[in-house]
Amino acid sequence: MSISTIVTLVVLALLVFGLIAVYNRLVTLRNRFQNAFAQIEVQLKRRYDLIPNLVEVAKGYLKHERETLEAVIQARNQALGALQAAAKDPGSASAMQNLQGGENMLAGALSRLNMVVEQYPDLKANQNMAQLSEEMTSTENRIAFARQAFNDSVMAFNSYRQSFPPVAVAGMFGFGQDATLLQFEDAEEIRKAPQVSFR
Repeated sequence: MSISTIVTLVVLALLVFGLIAVYNRLVTLRNRFQNAFAQIEVQLKRRYDLIPNLVEVAKGYLKHERETLEAVIQARNQALGALQAAAKDPGSASAMQNLQGGENMLAGALSRLNMVVEQYPDLKANQNMAQLSEEMTSTENRIAFARQAFNDSVMAFNSYRQSFPPVAVAGMFGFGQDATLLQFEDAEEIRKAPQVSFR
């Protein structure tokens, strides 16, 4: 074998190993943000499961506020549908946008419910309502942490995918687009979780 053949084979081997390394890193980073989204999904489902209980406790006290209670359940169902769609393709721009819209609608409905509940001191003092309020607050904190972990993972994936040499080969392996962060349209919403304290 000639030296040029050996050099060519070494260069080809380095290129193949480089492509394998880039591909494996892209897969690892994509799996991380998908796993991080799964953690958001768990916490959102927990919140969605608490909401019907919250509405049931409030029903007895809020007989004249049926429209508010129905709006909360409708917003919860819409947000749950958006979550289920987003879980099929975490990081997709349209899935994240639909989830953000559903969550914003739910936050608004919960905020209206909170304002109504404030007008009923007996309901605010109800032990079940206090316990549900505590669980909702805890869940909101977990959602915030899970969302931060997801966004950190998405940023790591996007930064690596956009760097060289991955940017040159990402499209060949099906990593052609950036993943989308999960954030709220209104910056004020990021700083303030839906208020559901009934004490």
